[in-house]
Amino acid sequence: MKKSILAAALAAVAWPSFGIAAEPAKPAAPAAAAARPDADPAVWVVKDADTTIYMFGTFHGLDGKTDWFNDEVKTAFDAAQEVVVEAILPEDQAAMQPLIMKYAVDASGKTLSSKLSEATKTKYEKVMAGVGIPAKAFEPLEPWFVTMALTAVAGQKLGLKPEFGADTTITKAAKAAGKKVGELEGAEFQLSLFDKMPEDKQIVQLDQTLDQVEKMGPMLTAMLANWSKGDVDALAKQMNDGVAQMPEMYKMIFSDRNATWAEWVGKRMEQPGVVFMAVGAGHLAGKDSVQDLLAKKGLKSEKVKN
Repeated sequence: MKKSILAAALAAVAWPSFGIAAEPAKPAAPAAAAARPDADPAVWVVKDADTTIYMFGTFHGLDGKTDWFNDEVKTAFDAAQEVVVEAILPEDQAAMQPLIMKYAVDASGKTLSSKLSEATKTKYEKVMAGVGIPAKAFEPLEPWFVTMALTAVAGQKLGLKPEFGADTTITKAAKAAGKKVGELEGAEFQLSLFDKMPEDKQIVQLDQTLDQVEKMGPMLTAMLANWSKGDVDALAKQMNDGVAQMPEMYKMIFSDRNATWAEWVGKRMEQPGVVFMAVGAGHLAGKDSVQDLLAKKGLKSEKVKN
């Protein structure tokens, strides 16, 4: 079964809410703190005599129902003087709108529906009706954005929101603790990355997502379950399912960025101190992960024991 790389990327790329919402669901009452189940997502460490870098694989949208910011994650965070994330998202999501307008709107004026085959257009209209969003609302937008938005809607239906996500939680905690906070890429870089994808590849991804929209919820649920228990091998398999279909896109979204981050880690190891680095869990799993690339540089990483 084909999987959407962009759908997997939703758990691997820092993502805003996009201002898109499915039909509103009745909010659940918050669980009592004592009733929240424990989660043990994976953490790795790279260190030498005077430098320690903890690498934490995040899930960018969570439901706030599990207690993951504890144990080895919190211990590593507390030990760090510096925290680094993929992108520091603004607390006010409206601040993202100018960037979305810059990168997600087709500057040529070509409409979304005019880019789609009749078969894909029919599927698109049916899916949009099913999630309660007018199909015309996305007419000015590029296909990659529609794919990400539909996946975000699937996450929202599960209660997964960026404001509960690991990245947001860690960034807020770091600021509150007076830690230095930096970013590896930034939101604009990430949006521009998707914008650079060839249009034909974007359309293929959108078509695959339309076929899988009913399975998106279970897919995200399974990914979240594997993340919560630190099952890196299972998570890697899920993340890598789309490689055979679109290897060039996987390279752009995962492999190339992993290589850049491995370079960053290598250079940062030349400075003393303790760093807590939080990036999407997909970048710390499987072949060509940041850890694999660090090993090729002679830098050994170890998974922190639960």
